[in-house]
Amino acid sequence: MKANTLTAKRRFRFRRYLPLFIMALPGLLYILINNYLPMFGIVIAFKDVNFSKGILASPWAGLNNFKYLFRTKDAWVITRNTVLYNLVFITLDVVVAVSFAIIMNEMRARGLRKFYQTVLLLPYLISITVVSYLAYALLSTESGFLNNTVLPLFGKEAISWYTDAKKWPVILTVINLWKTVGYSCTVYYAAVVGIDPSLNEAASIDGGGIWQRIRYVTLPMLRPTIIMLTMLALGRMFYSDFGLFYQVPMNSGMLYSTTNTIDTYVYRALIKLNDVGMASAAGFYQSIVGFLLVVGANALTRKIDRDSALF
Repeated sequence: MKANTLTAKRRFRFRRYLPLFIMALPGLLYILINNYLPMFGIVIAFKDVNFSKGILASPWAGLNNFKYLFRTKDAWVITRNTVLYNLVFITLDVVVAVSFAIIMNEMRARGLRKFYQTVLLLPYLISITVVSYLAYALLSTESGFLNNTVLPLFGKEAISWYTDAKKWPVILTVINLWKTVGYSCTVYYAAVVGIDPSLNEAASIDGGGIWQRIRYVTLPMLRPTIIMLTMLALGRMFYSDFGLFYQVPMNSGMLYSTTNTIDTYVYRALIKLNDVGMASAAGFYQSIVGFLLVVGANALTRKIDRDSALF
């Protein structure tokens, strides 16, 4: 009797949620085809690829592709650049985006608030190719705005920006912040607007000023959003913006020491060296470390605040 009742409940639930399953099917098929089927290409990282024989018939290379990658100084340079850049990007993005979101929420003029929101979001919508030429218009040695207009005003000589690697960590950080902060600010602003106004009203009645309201009301309410977005960013810390590190520096060989990341290294390994195995090994290394970062960040978050963990 119990078995029949349980079966009937299962059938009822299945019929009830069947429309939702059908609606989700196209998305699941897309994820399967786009995200999971290509994972069989991981085998290339362990093959000495011979195109005349095909991928499956090519001889096994074992860990030779990884050994070649890590025996060169390239592995250290691309790992250092990828990690350090993304740590700086994530930190500045959170601080600046949250600050702008809180400032816009405190504005009383709705039109002014919309104007600033649009101005901040506009760079995010610009193609990185366009951004690279905007940067070139500023930094070009022969015709750049800085070298021909700004520096002469201060009696300074022209700077060869595209051959001086030491200046590019700052340049790339500024460009990335200018381009991405608008999107993050929009997300945080939506979270700030969603805070119950009665909490701020109660804080004001108790004599709390604007800084006290931000510290004891706004920031604690934003904490889950900040943790979630930071964890997602940490999971992609080994994935750099290819356009930012390849197109903006104009692929200048003089800047490789500070602009070469895992993504640009994989691209150059494929295009210039035609080394499919080593490029796949670098990509596999990137994926594994990214996965471990997500799991580790989530485990740390669960210890601090279990409700803010992703899983």
